[in-house]
Amino acid sequence: MKSNAQHNSYWTWGIAVLLATMIDPLAHADRPVVGAIRWDAWQESAKVKTAVEMALSPAHWHYRLPFFAKVTGPNSVTIDGNSQAVMDQEIAYAAKAGLDYWAFVTYPDDSGMSNGLHLYLSSRQKRRIKFCLNLQGGWISNPAKWDNEIKRYVKYFQNPCYQNVLGNRPLVYLFNSQEMIGKGRYADWAAARAAFDRLRAATADAQLGKPYIVIQGWNATQDQKMLTDLGADAIGAYAVAGGSKSGAPFEKLAAQAHAFWEAGKATGCHVVPIVTTGWDNRPRVENPPPWTTGSENHYLAPTPGQLARHLSDALDWIRSNRAAAPANVVLIYAWNEHDEGGWLCPTLKNDGVTTDSSRLDGIEAILNSP
Repeated sequence: MKSNAQHNSYWTWGIAVLLATMIDPLAHADRPVVGAIRWDAWQESAKVKTAVEMALSPAHWHYRLPFFAKVTGPNSVTIDGNSQAVMDQEIAYAAKAGLDYWAFVTYPDDSGMSNGLHLYLSSRQKRRIKFCLNLQGGWISNPAKWDNEIKRYVKYFQNPCYQNVLGNRPLVYLFNSQEMIGKGRYADWAAARAAFDRLRAATADAQLGKPYIVIQGWNATQDQKMLTDLGADAIGAYAVAGGSKSGAPFEKLAAQAHAFWEAGKATGCHVVPIVTTGWDNRPRVENPPPWTTGSENHYLAPTPGQLARHLSDALDWIRSNRAAAPANVVLIYAWNEHDEGGWLCPTLKNDGVTTDSSRLDGIEAILNSP
């Protein structure tokens, strides 16, 4: 028999393990770390939100509406995610499904497009899912503002909820890095490399590991050059596009993503596999936002089972290619790109009231499996 002291010790240990699992989704130590991109137009409350709200206003796109949207007429909607209650519910959905982190598409701190990140950081629930930065070349191209951005980024890196890989290396994605170079921007790749070297030095000064920077591009060979020029660490992607006007099967999209992992590996670079939840930005063809006209080429939406198989394939690929994927991390496109065709965030069903979380249910079976 165990003594009362032993019972109390086991009880305390058990409670500690339970709380750690509840607080830290990375308790899934036996599988790769899985995150999803956040592009927070629904929190912006100005021209960007208005544009994407318009794109999903026609009735035939209402099936894509995030769960916090409201249908106000046959062809009109309002989509306002700019509240702590909505963010806290999003965290709850993501954590239940087993997601480990969100990669926030990063804008200037005073931009409305940063509202989502601010709401996450102010949430009492944020420890249930970690976060990292998804930088954009066009928004970090002003050399005069870079030192202030470095201070901001290092502060994020120091947050206990920041997603690290390979020990204490902050995970950072970089999309459209080529936009850093040009008139009024960095003069050349050497200057851009020097800017990232300053970020690396500041991170070291903060007693953190060197940022693990993942180049997000569209062509592995070109991405390899950018990786070398910037001293980055891995090749990844933001999304996988294409399809046909009649709608190509989702399996072809998943195969295209898999081919990109293999192309990255073939360069000899490290790889962070991209997993896609779809590509279909036809809503932007009907109601173009200021930054794009969209395309009629698209893929058919995945079933939860197809999505689960695609994610499972990525996890298996990492396990079979550890030398090529030492960071042991996956990125999903996307959490909330509803009008572009990629989302995990629960949506409204046709009744405009009930929530459909079937996509998350599909990946939950993979992420939370024993």
